[in-house]
Amino acid sequence: MAGEALFSIHGTAAQALFLLFLVSLVILLIGRKRWSRRKSKQQLNLPLPPSPPGKFPVIGHLHLVGSLPHVAFRDLARKHGRDLMLLRLGAVNTVVVSSPRAAEAVLRTHDHALASRPRSTVADIILYGSSDVGFAPYGDPWRQARKVVTTHMLNAKKVHSFRHDREEEVRITVAKIRASATAASAGTVPATAVDMSGHLDSYANDVVCRAVLGRHHGDDGRNKLLRELTNINMSLLGGFNLEDYFPGLAIVGVFTGLVVCHRATRVRKRWDELLDKLIDEQGRHREHENDASSYFIHVLLSLQEEYGLTTDNVKAILVDMFDAGIETTYLVLEFAMAELMNNRHVMAKLQAEVRRRRTPAPNQEEPRQDVLTEEELGDMAYLRATVKETLRLHPPGPLLIPHLSIADCQIDGYMIPAGTRLIVNAWALGRDPVSWEMPEEFMPERFLPGGSAAALNGKGKDFEYLPFGSGRRICPGINFANAAVEMMLANLVYHFDWELPAETEEVDMNEVFSLSIRRKEKLLLVPVPRSVSDKRGG
Repeated sequence: MAGEALFSIHGTAAQALFLLFLVSLVILLIGRKRWSRRKSKQQLNLPLPPSPPGKFPVIGHLHLVGSLPHVAFRDLARKHGRDLMLLRLGAVNTVVVSSPRAAEAVLRTHDHALASRPRSTVADIILYGSSDVGFAPYGDPWRQARKVVTTHMLNAKKVHSFRHDREEEVRITVAKIRASATAASAGTVPATAVDMSGHLDSYANDVVCRAVLGRHHGDDGRNKLLRELTNINMSLLGGFNLEDYFPGLAIVGVFTGLVVCHRATRVRKRWDELLDKLIDEQGRHREHENDASSYFIHVLLSLQEEYGLTTDNVKAILVDMFDAGIETTYLVLEFAMAELMNNRHVMAKLQAEVRRRRTPAPNQEEPRQDVLTEEELGDMAYLRATVKETLRLHPPGPLLIPHLSIADCQIDGYMIPAGTRLIVNAWALGRDPVSWEMPEEFMPERFLPGGSAAALNGKGKDFEYLPFGSGRRICPGINFANAAVEMMLANLVYHFDWELPAETEEVDMNEVFSLSIRRKEKLLLVPVPRSVSDKRGG
């Protein structure tokens, strides 16, 4: 008994000593890590980026942001840190990047440490655990998903293969606009204004649906439903979500019953119902498709096993395709037409280029009614310059999607600690007077050969011009967006002359902010078919 008692005492003592050793080791390691980090920072002796005054308890600098964050950030940066500016937005340290030099450091030099994304409860709900390409955290699952998208879905050859689908959707849209114009055949009755926002929105929606699903779904209402769901997504992802600024509250479940999460959950259920049906329906036909001719949903399903994609991955990527593809195409087209109406000399130059490309035969009394094809757009430099200038002034994602630092790094003499959120103000970069001559003016000529911006292409190499971002997280849909926009814009100015509604002097360019920038008012224009305009002598 005594031996057993002694053994018990010694065993307990040994366990206690072992536990004490483990605790001491953990404390030592934590202390060493903190000391090492502190010593590293002391050796570097680097400050944090400058911050504007007026930080309040709890909310920090949130009261300085306002309804147009991209404008507020630009104005604050001009006063308190042109390159990098540190804001305390709620409980989150956020560095705003406002110069090309700082953007290059974030998106190229330190891309490996800054390529992740902050966690978003809304994105987790809508995008199936953020298992998409846009909002997914940096890591192997994201790499696999992005590889599928860039290699098999949005490469130049694949995008070109959809040209006939785009041409058909342009033909449908031009016919709708022509039907909406009520000018008398003699040209004596002026046409009435039409809702161009609606027409351009419908075109963008349909052209993306064709690429994703392979056939037009207008008859059964799916296209309309998809646009409704993407609108809700953009509102939720770009809205003021309290959890984004106070993430600690989400951990204790404060947001479970909030309206925003309830709305996100509801729209997620609607996406589930639609996507489950589409995957089941389209999956039955995928064995008849090949990688060169198949549409996006077939590509995803055929590569699901090879790339280890879950069903949630497939759904999340499909939602990305609809959200980003529709929104970007629609917004760039609408802003382009608005700028052309407010800069009629640019409209005249663009129309001259487009119409000169297809001159009527001698025996033709009227311009040809069929649409310009993509092959006919090949040498239209002013068309491409007009689209680039639109993207400079009106990037669809003015603040891109926030980045998250996963390691300490030094940028431009400042310390950026791990866990910091970074926002690149692409809108401000495109209007920076240091980089651009007359930055607020709509001047496509700057992108023509010999112009000051002739060498810039918007594909992430030129950090004063980042409409699609740069680095590892650059938008993979550049080729798709440009093709869809150029095709529609060229045909709008080829087939119609355009007028403003009566008693309207210019298009209102006021904006509203979400994940993207939208014009506040609908774009109402008067289309005059060329046959009518020519008879008027226009």
